[in-house]
Amino acid sequence: MRIVVALGGNALLKRGEPMTAEQQRTNVRHAAKSLAELVEAGHQIVITHGNGPQVGLLALQAAAGPPDGVHPLDLLGAQTEGMIGYLIEQELGNLLPDDAMIATLLTQVRVDAEDPAFGDPTKPIGASVDELTAEHMTAHRGWTFAPEGARWRRVVPSPLPREILELRVIRMLVERDVVVICTGGGGIPVVARADGSLIGVEAVIDKDRASGLLADQLKADMLLLLTDVDAVYANFGEPDAERIASVGSENLNPDDYAKGSMGPKIAAAKMFATSKGRAAGIGRLEDAIAIIAGHAGTRVKHGVEPARYCSPSTHRLPGCRDHLTL
Repeated sequence: MRIVVALGGNALLKRGEPMTAEQQRTNVRHAAKSLAELVEAGHQIVITHGNGPQVGLLALQAAAGPPDGVHPLDLLGAQTEGMIGYLIEQELGNLLPDDAMIATLLTQVRVDAEDPAFGDPTKPIGASVDELTAEHMTAHRGWTFAPEGARWRRVVPSPLPREILELRVIRMLVERDVVVICTGGGGIPVVARADGSLIGVEAVIDKDRASGLLADQLKADMLLLLTDVDAVYANFGEPDAERIASVGSENLNPDDYAKGSMGPKIAAAKMFATSKGRAAGIGRLEDAIAIIAGHAGTRVKHGVEPARYCSPSTHRLPGCRDHLTL
């Protein structure tokens, strides 16, 4: 199968872990094992990845330096695409046969300059900070912060992806059996000027939505959205929470889930699965093979289909029960 595999930023850098180069390489090495399993199983994969922690760290580092060292988010996004892509390409290449072809491609993604997201920043980036630091950065840099538990985290605009500008190049490489790493961090956000020329903008595109668009345009057989949680849950965080093993795309509402985390994954899965015969899977990185087989994670199918639930400890569909609604 042709599969677009979207690695969440938290799958590459776990919550609470130090954002050191060595820690990120260690996590990428772990991720590469799951990616290699997909290739060895005969699947043709295209890899995308998040960059929220990394782009936020670069922004904070730049802000701590001289004023002329502060770069806009599109440049920081390009830097993280290259950095993370390099790590994935190298660690995956260390596991695959010598004749395997892998390429990392910087990817521009066009967004609408009038997208309402520019007036309502919701995408969290970087590490969480205390309230005093958030107030200082708001006053001196004009950044927007949102509460995250007892701490605060920077939020930026996340406009919808409209066009993947390097799509023809990506398709050419995929058709030649190259493992392509692209659209990192949702791609580098650009808008078209009145004369048709392009310019970067201060935003971070949601990686899951961009991955869904990429998977759709590449005519992929499946979209895998891999993160650090094992599935989509009904009543998440509650004592009666249950894993959703499978559900029809028309039975899911992205607005019922957190905007900065599971909501975009639901939206991307729902959009991709609207084409009959295709499915999206959501779950943990290490469960990638099992998600494809339907033994782990959450599978989003085309059309109207009641959700099938499993208890958190159940990983196989025969142990699930049918419900009429979510």
